[in-house]
Amino acid sequence: MILVVGISYKTAPVALREAAAFTAESLPAALARLRAECGLREAAVLSTCNRVEIYGEGDPWALDAACRLLAERMGQTPAALQAHLFSHSGEAAVRHAFLVAASLESMVLGEAQILGQFKDAFRLAEDAGSLGPALRGLRDRAIQAARRARSEAGIGEHAVSVSHVAVELAKKIFGDLSGRSVVLVGAGKMCALAGQRLVQAGARATVVGGRTLARAEELATELGAEAAPLESLPSLLRTADVVVSGTGAPGVVLRRQDVEAALSARCGRPLFLIDIAVPRDIDADVAKLPGTFLYDIDGLQAVAAANRREREREAQKAFALVEEAVAAFVAWERTLQVQPVLVALRRRAEEVKQSELHKARRRLAGLTAEQEAAVEAVAAAIVNKLLHPPTAFLREAAARGGAADEALLAARLLGVDPAAGSAPSASATTAAVAAVPATAR
Repeated sequence: MILVVGISYKTAPVALREAAAFTAESLPAALARLRAECGLREAAVLSTCNRVEIYGEGDPWALDAACRLLAERMGQTPAALQAHLFSHSGEAAVRHAFLVAASLESMVLGEAQILGQFKDAFRLAEDAGSLGPALRGLRDRAIQAARRARSEAGIGEHAVSVSHVAVELAKKIFGDLSGRSVVLVGAGKMCALAGQRLVQAGARATVVGGRTLARAEELATELGAEAAPLESLPSLLRTADVVVSGTGAPGVVLRRQDVEAALSARCGRPLFLIDIAVPRDIDADVAKLPGTFLYDIDGLQAVAAANRREREREAQKAFALVEEAVAAFVAWERTLQVQPVLVALRRRAEEVKQSELHKARRRLAGLTAEQEAAVEAVAAAIVNKLLHPPTAFLREAAARGGAADEALLAARLLGVDPAAGSAPSASATTAAVAAVPATAR
């Protein structure tokens, strides 16, 4: 059974999330403890700034043990931590994993980073040897569901942060931003975020300092840009494509007459101005000048809010896709209950077939290659026909749920040891996956 226990931004403050966080170096030992002490047969840990979650495959009682281990790591008692923990088992745990990977549980709906973090978490678990067929299947199908949510529902298409909105608006005005000139007036957090996104989109940046150049030079170094004093702003306006201003100054930094003077030297080229300062840096009358586009923080936030509403509408499609993927995974997971018996049955049948062929070859010495191939084909056909009814029966029982009793009975009737098939080979696992509906793959 798939299990998950953890904390997130929805249930715990940042101080608790920091205490629970795992580093890549600490994960192998933690995964080993989860399997050795908590009864999880498989384990993975997703640790980000917004969530710390333990995924496992095991019996339901293992959830309590995993909770205790997490509480111990955080320096808390399980009772004290209870209000901040969440846990799921079975189908609910699968659904949670799929929603997390698809960013439907994220603080920013549709953000792209979580899928990469989800992949990394399971890669580290794979490297530590703590994944088995159940969590590999969970990982693969969660990633597939997340990709469908992004491509078919489009939940990541609408910018929802102010800095991202600024870049998207710039692209609507100029198209490709490669080589475009961006002037950042001020070096605060909002300017830095907008500058990072614009530079990532291919723009060239100049950071204009205020009273001192020190912070401007520091940000310029981070962005691979140039720094310039505030006095150079009038000349920079003549060649800039985008101006982002966020100085925190008490009054207007960029007046209408400053922009008007620069427009005469621009030969009709558009100028996009973004005022993210409160109080505002740019004279509102600048928006009346021909060829200028001015957005203040309220305008950017209005666009972001509209985009968030659009993402929420698209998310309904994504939730439906996730539900479809969860149902397919649950059906596939049930086949794992009978897979050890099927693997042991196939192994035993192959052993009998090879033993009888060996005896036949001694009695029928001198067979040509064609004759020997014909004998082997007959033996393989008999084995496959004999194996088909019990295989179909067990898979049907797995699809209905609760196949454990049928699998045990079949093992006894057919004289095989299920433990011999408890670790399916890669080919056996592939065969099991091939039986899953296409929507699960």
